[in-house]
Amino acid sequence: MISEAPAPRLNQTRTGIKPKALPDPESDLTDPGLYFNRELSHLQFNVRVLEQALDEAHPLLNRLMFLLIFSSNMDEFFEIRVAGLKNQIMVGDETPGSDGRPPRSVLAEISQIAHAQVERQYRILNEALIPALEAQGLRFRRRGDWTEAQRAWVRDYFETEIMPVISPIGLDPSHPFPRLVNKSLNFIVELEGKDAFGREGGLAILPAPRSLPRIIALPGELCEKGFSEYAFLSSMIHAHAEEVFPGMKVRGCYQFRLTRNADLSVDPEDVSDLASALRGELLSRRYGSGVRLEVADNCPDDLAEFLLRQFELDEADLYRVNGPVNLTRMMSVLGDVDRPELLYRSFTPGLPKALKKRESVLQAMAEGDILLHHPFHSFSPVEEMLREAARDPEVLAIKQTLYRTGADSPIVNALVEAAGNGKEVTVVIELRARFDEADNLALASRLQEAGAIVIYGVMAYKTHAKMMHIVRREKGQLRHYAHLGTGNYHSKTAKLYTDYSLLTADPVLCADVHKVFQQLSGMGRARQIEKLLHAPFTLHERLVAMIDREAEHARKGKRAHLIIKCNSVTEPKLIQALYRAAQAGVECDLIIRGMCCLRPGLPGISESIRVRSIIGRFLEHTRVFHFHNDGKPETWGSSADFMARNMFHRVETCFPLLDKKLAAQVRKDLETYLVDNCQSWLLQADGTYVKQTPGEAAPISAQETLLYAYAARV
Repeated sequence: MISEAPAPRLNQTRTGIKPKALPDPESDLTDPGLYFNRELSHLQFNVRVLEQALDEAHPLLNRLMFLLIFSSNMDEFFEIRVAGLKNQIMVGDETPGSDGRPPRSVLAEISQIAHAQVERQYRILNEALIPALEAQGLRFRRRGDWTEAQRAWVRDYFETEIMPVISPIGLDPSHPFPRLVNKSLNFIVELEGKDAFGREGGLAILPAPRSLPRIIALPGELCEKGFSEYAFLSSMIHAHAEEVFPGMKVRGCYQFRLTRNADLSVDPEDVSDLASALRGELLSRRYGSGVRLEVADNCPDDLAEFLLRQFELDEADLYRVNGPVNLTRMMSVLGDVDRPELLYRSFTPGLPKALKKRESVLQAMAEGDILLHHPFHSFSPVEEMLREAARDPEVLAIKQTLYRTGADSPIVNALVEAAGNGKEVTVVIELRARFDEADNLALASRLQEAGAIVIYGVMAYKTHAKMMHIVRREKGQLRHYAHLGTGNYHSKTAKLYTDYSLLTADPVLCADVHKVFQQLSGMGRARQIEKLLHAPFTLHERLVAMIDREAEHARKGKRAHLIIKCNSVTEPKLIQALYRAAQAGVECDLIIRGMCCLRPGLPGISESIRVRSIIGRFLEHTRVFHFHNDGKPETWGSSADFMARNMFHRVETCFPLLDKKLAAQVRKDLETYLVDNCQSWLLQADGTYVKQTPGEAAPISAQETLLYAYAARV
């Protein structure tokens, strides 16, 4: 376990809202005291992920995985959220958020929390996980612990694998400080002596080759019996730094990493070709302005200050770490180690009965709606539906939206095959899916070469809806089939994220999907859509109306209850609608994985609102909205979160579950989450999250329960 003071549990870590006098129940629902800060709430989600690294209910290698996910999440948090705040301050925009806090105040608190949690992360790694892994025969060798045989092997590896691709950069008037790639591993080196040209030693920068792995497995014959041992690339470079500067004395060698602003900005008014504009922006992402500097904890103050000046950063942007500065690259170990007992149990996803009865997915859909709950249910029926359509001579047209997938995915392969078979294939690709832009540009090119019509959506609105539409000729008439989902068309994430897929041949619902596609590919006014809710047009207004309808039932003395499950709740008017519902007596259960700006449990305002966050083996990603509606329940799946960007700046769909059995299944799933006492964190009125524990009750994990309910084999 961790020495010294125990690592603070998450329920002692605040979300950042300052204690205030409680707002008057009659006060304006826009009162800043009713809202948590969005960025600080986002940061606290990352801290809940880090907390999993200490939870011994998770297998050991998965605890390491959570610690590394925390690193990856923090990278993106600084690249996007912190960068955005810094940019806001730079341009003189001190506009406060709905919580009333100006960006400088938020940035200062982010720095305070982030420094504490990063320091805690390395303590967890060094004092809890590494010793526990070593006890299981997995050892990370620091250079001071290498055996003589290992030193000799490392020397040979350095000379043959590292030295030929390394490029040291001495700093002098003809060699100014280099432009370093975002998040790359680098070393600042202090040199003494004269080089071949008679130049006095000084400082040099040594970028680690990006093509090399950051963790290298040592040969089995050099490892202690029963152990798998690893060395860090950073240790290898450090141990042999003097060989890079022959004849010079290395007085110090310290690793560092710069995180840059990675947000892409494309002005719709200045762009005639979105694809070309994005290709240019992707290059600039690697060299955006600095937002965070990580250095080894033994780096001298003068060198750290020198680096801060080079990157125009302040002391608050400096993070000293006791270990590798690029922890995310340790993920490779999870794939390298063959120790299934140290990982989650494997499982085989299941299939609904309707799909087991029929060999054809389209035939099964023709007999009734089918609902898949990933990853407990297999994603393969979605892929098979598309493959079947690609090869069916009676299928005339296929339309599909793609937000995050891959140029080589089964979905794209099927679309390419369909286009090659003469189908009318139209694909709406959102090029601006953050950090997937390069992949989406590649798949757009591949689809265009295959003969598909590729559309980049609407310039001012990201296309985030998850839709597929198939037109098939049956008995002389056209029959329509559709897929609507809460998650992306990505077979890998479908094994890791919880999401719903609706397979339907409902004529009205399919007609609605067709209209949305026509709207995306053509021009004209919004068409009348019967059953789907559609952002940026009807979704926000209808959600507010459905929440208000529940409040009206409560005012009439009727039972009123709603359940909202999504990733984030930040949009003020939706939050205000939930406050009004709670004031009217509606029982409001919110299952919100990440950001939540709503403040629950306030007397007279939100006493009947409960907010929980589920953090576990799978990333909770489903967006589901359930309304009791005076005994005539409505259940909706959606691609949208309760965020302003989803409601007003994206193309989103929200689809009703018209089949009562499927709606009841989703309601039962939601109730399972509401009784989780193993992976559930309850948000308190003061901004803390409290981990739920079974106590004397039977332990209930929602994800485990659903896994056993739906999977074919665990």
